[in-house]
Amino acid sequence: MQTLLTTWQTLPSLISPYLLDFGTFKLHWYGLMYVAAFAAVLVLVFWRRKKGETEMSKDLIWKYAEYGIGGILIGGRLGYVLFYDLAYYLSHPLQVIWPFADGELVGIAGMSFHGGVVGILVTSWLFARTYKIDLWKLAALFIPAMPFGHMFGRFGNFINGELWGRETAANIGMYFSADRFELLRHPSQLYEALGEGFLIFLVLWSLRSRLKDGRMAVGLYFILYSVARFVIEFFREPDAHLGLLWFELSMGQLLSIVMLVAGIGLIIYAKKKN
Repeated sequence: MQTLLTTWQTLPSLISPYLLDFGTFKLHWYGLMYVAAFAAVLVLVFWRRKKGETEMSKDLIWKYAEYGIGGILIGGRLGYVLFYDLAYYLSHPLQVIWPFADGELVGIAGMSFHGGVVGILVTSWLFARTYKIDLWKLAALFIPAMPFGHMFGRFGNFINGELWGRETAANIGMYFSADRFELLRHPSQLYEALGEGFLIFLVLWSLRSRLKDGRMAVGLYFILYSVARFVIEFFREPDAHLGLLWFELSMGQLLSIVMLVAGIGLIIYAKKKN
């Protein structure tokens, strides 16, 4: 039992963030988790199409995937810049898109979930307008699958050794590189993978036949995610350069409150329309 506990608590130190490491070139597991996330969502959407749950063609699904992936990546990056470290990037604008550090290819660090949400909302609206598709039917098709993809993103945070939790004395804690593996911290990335990803996926996927109005689907997703994120943030270490903000809340919690209000508004709007 003690051996299992020790293995659990030291797990982050046993995992390399790199799948391949050739000196100046490093292939991060984090990037592969993004690929896995997008692939998982598409597999679920194509499964729905096979079961007759949508009449959307394969070509349109693939085209929308291009729009959606672009929106998530661009929105997620810009959201991080605007919400989490605007002062730094105003002084170092090239770092917004520059993937090198100290002569090494390290990728672009820093993504915001809430920024990704804004990004995919914008690109979804552009896609629907371009291809003359009902935006809310599109949302009803994709939303139930999206939390499953989000789960992989949080696994990527864990493997990458980032976004660790607050200090704890509980056995569930793990040792992270933030403290040179000397302090037990909540594995908040795994809490988020479970709470913001898998559990919300189970709820939305089981209700997908009832969520034919995309406004209801998006609204419910916003509410569930916001509540889960707000609670889990109490176990997550606040960003060092931001700390806690208004009312001793983190930036993630403040953004989740905005998202919660938007979700409630969408559901009210959908009920009035119906």
